[in-house]
Amino acid sequence: MNIPVVERLGGATLRYVGYVGGLAMQFWSAVGSLGRTLPILGNRNRWRSAVGQMLQVGVDALPMVAIMAICAGFILAMQGASELRRFGAMEFVIDLVTIGFTRELGPLLTAIAVSGRSGSAFSAEIGSMVVTEEIDALRTMAIDPVEFVLAPKFLAALIVLPCLTIVSTACGILAGGLFMRMSTSMALGTYLRYAVHSMVLRDVMTGLIKSLAFATIIVQVGCLEGFRVRGGPDAVGRSATAAVVKSTFLVILADVGFTAIFYLTGGH
Repeated sequence: MNIPVVERLGGATLRYVGYVGGLAMQFWSAVGSLGRTLPILGNRNRWRSAVGQMLQVGVDALPMVAIMAICAGFILAMQGASELRRFGAMEFVIDLVTIGFTRELGPLLTAIAVSGRSGSAFSAEIGSMVVTEEIDALRTMAIDPVEFVLAPKFLAALIVLPCLTIVSTACGILAGGLFMRMSTSMALGTYLRYAVHSMVLRDVMTGLIKSLAFATIIVQVGCLEGFRVRGGPDAVGRSATAAVVKSTFLVILADVGFTAIFYLTGGH
């Protein structure tokens, strides 16, 4: 009775360890290929591909990220005001929204949006290349698939995700200011002065570092799922779904780790 349970647990553990190992190996290969993707120093075609990925991952996702941040800013401000109003401490809503977005919501909302939008696209694109044997053709021509396919996406995500995080944070804070204007008639200039006073450079840097880690997770998981596609077109759809689920889970797990480190170190 116990042997099948132990076998299943052991098999699942080995699969997870193998998956993490595959992510680590792919990550180091991608880091080694980044130099050949840079402008001037690297291959011009790789850099052009990276610019195209920046447009798809960053510019095209901007409206979605901004709308999500505005809605979240309104929700956070309203939820905080509903409780703080009873104590006559409405000014602390500004601190709540500003700190919440610079530390947590800005990078996390951006990562979730990009994961659902671009992580699945990475997996589907590479999975289709695997099914049609384009990846095998690249290897036959002595072209590294990681350098050709993954590195431009990785470089693009590392550049645009911090930018999207800044936009998301700004939109969330401005949404809080609009709520305060509507509920307390506070001038936007006054709100922004309080918001700037509430900001700490440490929190801003923490959010940007998180965005770099989230970008790495989204790209690596999405591309690995694509490279692991086996079968026909239905396998491409399954890999895209798995890429979104796994990358979102790992992003939240990484956020928990960053927050725990921030808490244990007292914010220093």
